[in-house]
Amino acid sequence: MKLIEVERKRQLPDGGERLAGLLADLGWEAGPPVAEVDTYYSRSDVNYVETIECLRVRRRGESAELTYKPPSDEETHGATHVISKPETNVVLGPGQAAAAEQLLECVGMRQLVRVEKCRTVYRHTAYREVVVAVDTVAGVGSFVEVEVLSTDAAAATELVGQVETQLDLLDSPAVDLPYRDLALGEARIS
Repeated sequence: MKLIEVERKRQLPDGGERLAGLLADLGWEAGPPVAEVDTYYSRSDVNYVETIECLRVRRRGESAELTYKPPSDEETHGATHVISKPETNVVLGPGQAAAAEQLLECVGMRQLVRVEKCRTVYRHTAYREVVVAVDTVAGVGSFVEVEVLSTDAAAATELVGQVETQLDLLDSPAVDLPYRDLALGEARIS
């Protein structure tokens, strides 16, 4: 069976400082902060913002990956603000991000927006399949994503809720829009 990424994103009004302390207290180990630059694309005949589809090139230092997530529907984008989608990733070698972006443009994809963020990933030995990512997105704000990779979306959704409860996140507003759409919204306002 194909793995499905199950996640819920929440806004962090304090930039994540309180959460970082709680994560450390509960034994979650932080990886080093990583700068990520995501360049999002869409087709000229299909608006990926409307279909909630994702095609991006993500750069992390010298490494990069090309990611595609299919359109959303009521099953993948539920009322509980949990997003459950399969994801296709192609790891790119050093220096290949620019070539991937050029290829996408050559086949008619159009660039939508570039999103810059600083991400810190937290992991816990008791929750090996869970990633807690704290993101500060330039011009948009700070967020936390609790993500689970699983073949069982229902069990993963339950696990996301358990971790959010443990981390006292239930009062933080859930965010349904991807960072791409939040950044596009900010660009329109500016």
